[in-house]
Amino acid sequence: MPHSSLRLRPLRQTAGALGAVALITLGAAPALADDGSGAVLTLGTIAPINGVKPGSTVEVPATFTNSGSAALDKVYLSYSVTRGLSHTELPSNCLRYEVVSFDEEPSKSIAVCEFDQTVKTGVVYAPEKPLTLKAQDHALYDRLRVTVDTDDPAPGDGASAPVRGTATAVKLAEQPDTTAAHPGYRPHPSWDAQDVKVTADNTADFQVTGARLKGKVGDTVALTVKFTNAGPGWVLRDGDIPVTKVRIRMPAGTTVAKAHDYCDKVATGSYECGTSESWEDEGKGETYTFKLKIDKAVPRSKGSVALAGASRPFDKNKANDTADIALDVTGSGASTGGSGSTTSTGGSGTASTGGSGSAGGSTSTGGSTSTGGGSAAGGTSALSSAGGGDLASTGSGATLPLAGAAAAALAVGTGAVVVARRRRAARR
Repeated sequence: MPHSSLRLRPLRQTAGALGAVALITLGAAPALADDGSGAVLTLGTIAPINGVKPGSTVEVPATFTNSGSAALDKVYLSYSVTRGLSHTELPSNCLRYEVVSFDEEPSKSIAVCEFDQTVKTGVVYAPEKPLTLKAQDHALYDRLRVTVDTDDPAPGDGASAPVRGTATAVKLAEQPDTTAAHPGYRPHPSWDAQDVKVTADNTADFQVTGARLKGKVGDTVALTVKFTNAGPGWVLRDGDIPVTKVRIRMPAGTTVAKAHDYCDKVATGSYECGTSESWEDEGKGETYTFKLKIDKAVPRSKGSVALAGASRPFDKNKANDTADIALDVTGSGASTGGSGSTTSTGGSGTASTGGSGSAGGSTSTGGSTSTGGGSAAGGTSALSSAGGGDLASTGSGATLPLAGAAAAALAVGTGAVVVARRRRAARR
């Protein structure tokens, strides 16, 4: 089965822990575990592979040494690569497996080569013909994992049926001019593995798209913004680091009724969103959805979407790293769009009960009937300019001066009530 980690296993028994303490007390170094075969397999150091051109091939310089107490009659070398790399024609003593993405690990292709020959102790070996890999057009940051093992490391669940190589079988060859790798201390002497970074000379264009929202005050509207990797390269980050982060600032005058699952609130009206995995294929991305409530109309209200997070040296196009979220508030209560956008409940229809004469025209100053002061002013103006004759033609008779007097009396009474309340409040 594949080996996923080289970290030391935790001690699970008290007796084992006490034994380790005793060894330290006596000044003895911990010995390599003995699996009964006498094998101690160690890979030689494999340096990172940089500057690979998409479409080109690279050789994998894998060497290993058996530092154990006995020779081996069989050994396996396996080569696991992420999706930016592919195996070229494999020897017939190798099987290829395709493994789908699982457990927050990207998909990979694994070649397992079996060498049915004697492997002597203290000797450095390497395949007589190095295994080669091809960099795909979408290669950028990829991983190569090389494993040497006494047991077949074929992958288990999630792997496709194996496909045997068609090229001539390859054997191991001794490397007398290569220094043997020192095994060091490992709890698994029968296998060793190395992870190698393979970087291609490629780019990936990360971009975001904004939105244009429309609604009335009190409405709840859907906001959808997107992050896309436009390629050509796919991007794989180390560990659990998101591919990127997206900072979303909501338009003024709105509140978030429901946020996206991958997003955290970082300030009032601002959210930071991650990605579902630590990689993003070319042409793929993330869609973030929110529910926004329009609380009030704010002139020229605008939010934004912007890339954030880890550095992006592969992204040469910065023009599409930000986008706007525009908000158009329409209908009653809107504060944009000119004089027609702002309406009141007491429009011109309410003031037309007195006919279509000059008095009807003057009532525009008192369009909102909730302000008695405006109506009184309108009545006084009509009375002073009519000279008595025009007043009769409106059909209102003497009601206008009476209405003005009533409104004035109401205003005085209201003022008296307010003063009385303030005096009582001051005593408390």
